[in-house]
Amino acid sequence: MRHPVSLLLCTVCLAFTVPLVLPPASGSLTALAQTTPEDRIAEADRLLELGNQQYRVSQWQEALQSYQAALDIYRNLGVREAFPQESRAGEAITLNSIGAVNDLLGNYPQALEYYEQSLALSQELGDRAGEAATLGNIGIVNDLLGNYPQALEYYEQSLAIKRELGDRAGEAITLNNIGSANRSLGNYPQALEYYEQSLAIKRELGDRAGEAATLGNIGIVNDLLGNYPQALEYYEQSLAIKRELGDRAGEAITLNNIGIINYLLGNYPQALQYYEQSLALSRELGDRAGEAITLGNIGIINYLLGNYPQALEDYEQSLALSQELSDRAGEAITLNNIGIINYLLGNYPQALGYYEQSLAIKRELGDRAGEANTLANIGYLLEVQEQPELAIVFFKQAVNRYETIRETNRALVEELQESYTATIEDHYRRLADLLLQQDRILEAQQVLDLLKVQELDDYLREVRGEGDQLVILRPEQEILARYDALQQTAIQLGQERAQLQRKLTEAGTLTAAEEQRLDQLIDLQAELNAQFEAFFQSDEIETLVAQLSPRILEQTVLLENLVALQDDLAQLNAVLLYPLILDDRLELVLITPDAPPIRRVVPVGKNELNQGISEFLQALRDPTSDATVPAQQLHQWLIAPLEEELRQANIQTIIYAPDGVLRYIPLAALHDGEQWLTQRYRVNNITARSLTELTSQPTANPRVLAGAFADDTIRYVVPVDGQPEEFGGLPFTRQEVENLATTLPNTVPFFDNDFSLRSMQRQMGSANILHLATHAAFVQGTPEDSFILFGNGDRAVLKCPEGSVQGADLLQCINTWSLSNIDLVVLSACQTGVGELGNGAEILGLGYQFQDRGANAVLASLWKVSDGGTQTLMDAFYVALQQPGISKTEALRLAQVALITGNFEVLGVDQRSATGIRQRIQQDLPAETANHLNHPYYWAPFILIGNGL
Repeated sequence: MRHPVSLLLCTVCLAFTVPLVLPPASGSLTALAQTTPEDRIAEADRLLELGNQQYRVSQWQEALQSYQAALDIYRNLGVREAFPQESRAGEAITLNSIGAVNDLLGNYPQALEYYEQSLALSQELGDRAGEAATLGNIGIVNDLLGNYPQALEYYEQSLAIKRELGDRAGEAITLNNIGSANRSLGNYPQALEYYEQSLAIKRELGDRAGEAATLGNIGIVNDLLGNYPQALEYYEQSLAIKRELGDRAGEAITLNNIGIINYLLGNYPQALQYYEQSLALSRELGDRAGEAITLGNIGIINYLLGNYPQALEDYEQSLALSQELSDRAGEAITLNNIGIINYLLGNYPQALGYYEQSLAIKRELGDRAGEANTLANIGYLLEVQEQPELAIVFFKQAVNRYETIRETNRALVEELQESYTATIEDHYRRLADLLLQQDRILEAQQVLDLLKVQELDDYLREVRGEGDQLVILRPEQEILARYDALQQTAIQLGQERAQLQRKLTEAGTLTAAEEQRLDQLIDLQAELNAQFEAFFQSDEIETLVAQLSPRILEQTVLLENLVALQDDLAQLNAVLLYPLILDDRLELVLITPDAPPIRRVVPVGKNELNQGISEFLQALRDPTSDATVPAQQLHQWLIAPLEEELRQANIQTIIYAPDGVLRYIPLAALHDGEQWLTQRYRVNNITARSLTELTSQPTANPRVLAGAFADDTIRYVVPVDGQPEEFGGLPFTRQEVENLATTLPNTVPFFDNDFSLRSMQRQMGSANILHLATHAAFVQGTPEDSFILFGNGDRAVLKCPEGSVQGADLLQCINTWSLSNIDLVVLSACQTGVGELGNGAEILGLGYQFQDRGANAVLASLWKVSDGGTQTLMDAFYVALQQPGISKTEALRLAQVALITGNFEVLGVDQRSATGIRQRIQQDLPAETANHLNHPYYWAPFILIGNGL
């Protein structure tokens, strides 16, 4: 059974610092029976101090009782008349303290109400210290409610007053809280900066409690940045201090956070131990919100350990608490997770019921990412129940929700930040898989295109794709319309039920009519769940599903798009090849100029495919090896299943949109047992069909801007994939650029120190080919670390790091260049896929980033190439490119064939010129290179990405 990708609750509890404002020095402890104003105000001061003591040891309910009693006395008319200033000041402090307890108990509206009353009094009294403290506390409530910009405004007002007063302790508190707001906004560097400032002041003042809180917050940021060992170190420092101080509430929070780190590190038994310790403390302290969070986290661990009944019990307890606390977001997440457990236990009707309830709340809250995840989970459920057509409907809706999120660049809820990429990829691939199984090939191809754009977005961020939505067919639209009508009813019932439950929680009672209505709502929701269960088996839905059969759809689906695509392919004499890597097989999608789309299934699992690719790459990168054996295996998987269709299409070009690890291998280097693929076909890689203009024509009369880093006495140290690496000049690049200038006289060359970023920028507007003969590296996961190195030591990174907005920085970021006049960018000494194989997103990103800046195509290498071998290939490429009617793709193919066969006349030159090229090779290159240029190590690494004309 395929497990769904779930939205799991993994909440990090923020350790905000809630400043507790102490009252003026209290009078003597007096008996309650004394009634003079002096006695009463002294008693109020005593009660306030008692509340403070109870607050410090996490006795929340007791503290509330003490504060409320003090507040009643401060507001007493006789006390107010006798001590107007003191009573008003005491009232402001007590209101603030009551707000703080409600804040800690999760009663945010009440907390805000008390804080605002306290603020008004402090401002009326001119109490700047009290005003600052309460402004900070109002900021905290806004922070906890997700109103982060408003929170920052209150914090900054508070900080200004505290600095004006020289209140170092208060300054430290507010710096900490500004850090937390920035963390919530995803501004992690700023958050760390504020936390570090706060920590320094707290240590200077000896504020151990504040130190513990800020250490915990620094741990949270490291957690979110994936620095789990560092996060664990900070949490453990924080825990030690909290235990030393007897801070039981803080201890519970930190134990939960240490549990989360162990969960993220895969240490599930240890995570469970920490969660259970946190749960015991939350229950002891009466912290119901903390209890609900930790129960959910314990449920996750039991889920991951396969203890489904126990996980179900944990989730049900968490759900009850979420409903009691009117935590709609937590309720939705937990309902979804209960649905997953029922799915895994085979209780499909129950699973559907929980998914439906979760989906209704997520739609009510506008949680689009959560809605998408639950829609996908319904898709998995329908698939396992052998209803693939309906599963496709829900997967399409899920993907369209994710596409909307991507298009608007809206931040995900915190729970999804860690798992977003994997969740997206699984849903897209599952939908493509189902569509292919139904022979709905054009729809599958559209999903594959969206998947590539999504991978680009994950790698580069803010990728400007077309923001396409998947086509929802008419029968699918009708199914969704009927389903949405039921959902709307569920949302209305859920909202009304939640309002009544909230009143019951806050007031402790309902009127008889309200109790009757709540019972009715519970019954109505049960009836609605039954309607949902019957929905998919109803006659009208089955009639609509019948209209989704491949036989009916093939006449109507996406025909307009297919005709336009086939027209382009006919102009190019090309086919479009989309592979899809699945766990148990490889799917091949082929679109030809004049036939229906073709699908072929290759029975090779992901692990076997990865092994084949690794062996192929090892052989390609060793010029002494025999690369034909692994090359034939890859040919058997990728080309042989389509051999007859390729022959019948009588085409010359394969436009290739590789998936995952297939991006690391050059298709041109596959071998059929007799010859290399490049000897039969041109190969043109694309990032995605929707991001590539295939038929725009290049500018006539190439004008080249070329730079070479050739002086091997010059050395630069550059970090690559986190490790320093030394780069020296490449001597053959001088000859490469000089030969280029001879072949294409309209070339402007730069060498070594003259080959700077600024000098190239000045000339870019007058060229249509940009040739960079220098080191470049394109690194997995970190486009900010991917770079091109210039001869004077300048570096241009693939993408600007966050916060790089100054003019000098902009020149060093490829994603700010203007290349609209550039037909081709050539990177003749780069490497991609540094380290272990990933998903090839860095290669996608390389092609996309240059295309996005206006360039039509990029020619780049997949591994470090022989300096001399590259010079020879580049020489041959440009010789071929200057011939009339030769496209970029064909020039690359001819250059490769020339090196394979040693016949340079294929480049379109006469015999004398070809002989001259061969003589130059023998003269310029070492014999071990010159005699082995037919090995794919020398000719295969270069791929052309984008428009091949």
